[in-house]
Amino acid sequence: MKALQMISSVSLIGLIFLCLAWELWLAPVRPGGSWLVLKTLPLLVPLMGILKGRRYTYQWAPMLLLFYFSEGVMRAWSDSGLSAQLGLAEVVLSVVFFFAAIYYAKFSAPSRQASPHQV
Repeated sequence: MKALQMISSVSLIGLIFLCLAWELWLAPVRPGGSWLVLKTLPLLVPLMGILKGRRYTYQWAPMLLLFYFSEGVMRAWSDSGLSAQLGLAEVVLSVVFFFAAIYYAKFSAPSRQASPHQV
């Protein structure tokens, strides 16, 4: 469980930093940065719940990350150079988060917890 929580946390934080760096310095849509950096803000909403291991956050946050997966696929396919590579990195981070989070939510279900009567 701790490993899944760590993987989820690291991939979400990595995605936050990737989106910031991408749109501000590495390959912004416009030179000097663009308003597209605001796409990072929705990633901050589940951050505290993920870091604290709140099961409910692990249940809904993977659906949010599907938008970033879609953007990464589209930018990896349509852009070229560094922007395409960053799109591929976005895809990888969102897939890692997605699977780590859904498995954390699955394995942390109350019905999966060992009861004191079980041996």
